Amino acid sequence: MTDREMSDEEFPKAVTASAAEGQLDIAANPDLTEDLALALLKNPDLHPEVLERLAKNSHALKSRKVRLAVVSHPHTPRHVSVPLARQLYTFDLMKVALAPGVPADVKVAIDDVLIARLSTVALGERLTLARRASGRVAAALLLDVGAKGKGAALDAGNRKNDQKDRQKKSAEIEARETRVVQIALDNPRLTEALVISSVLRPIAGAALVQAVARHPKWSPRREVRAALLRTEHLSLACALEFSQEILGAALAELLSSSRLPEKIKDVLLRRDRE
Repeated sequence: MTDREMSDEEFPKAVTASAAEGQLDIAANPDLTEDLALALLKNPDLHPEVLERLAKNSHALKSRKVRLAVVSHPHTPRHVSVPLARQLYTFDLMKVALAPGVPADVKVAIDDVLIARLSTVALGERLTLARRASGRVAAALLLDVGAKGKGAALDAGNRKNDQKDRQKKSAEIEARETRVVQIALDNPRLTEALVISSVLRPIAGAALVQAVARHPKWSPRREVRAALLRTEHLSLACALEFSQEILGAALAELLSSSRLPEKIKDVLLRRDRE
């Protein structure tokens, strides 16, 4: 009996059968329904070849749920799951990246797909990603909002609007930036290393540096403070506070690689010598 001739009564039996040959027949069947494909994918011990064959089943892959289940399966080969992940919706990608059974290298690749989409994601989705996505995506949002804000502000300034309209546009952009940054900084998956890496990037804007400098979780941390002292946007008040625990040669060395304005560096060094 060919795959196409397999009866509806025989499908469930083949789905639950332990024999790999039966599972291969099911995965390749051009009439495979969504329910039966999902039933097959519930088996955590599926052979990678079965998953590869299912990923080539164009009829079954029309289902969003089936695509999501194939990408999420712990035995799906990376060369199958990653290209298929690019067809998923943003929130589905987020779910896969956080699923416990997905291999670590696949999660990294899916995070990369998400990060590449950030510039086209609407504000509501960005807020949800900032709150619930992986630490890498949250960190990317910290930087992306700054880039979007600068670009949008420049665009607003280039339009022939009056001063009041430009000021309103700038205020709206800043409010959106601040909201996304604050939520991303509260993301429980965001790590200290990711925060430090973000603020030290050349594209990190004043909004991000100031938000980290005021954040109750991140601002008290010694390594975060040292990183903030190397940025160009830290205020004098914060610089004075954060440098109190860094003295002598250590402070001089840190400031030698800092992008802080020279006037602030001079104040810090002068106070340290007093």
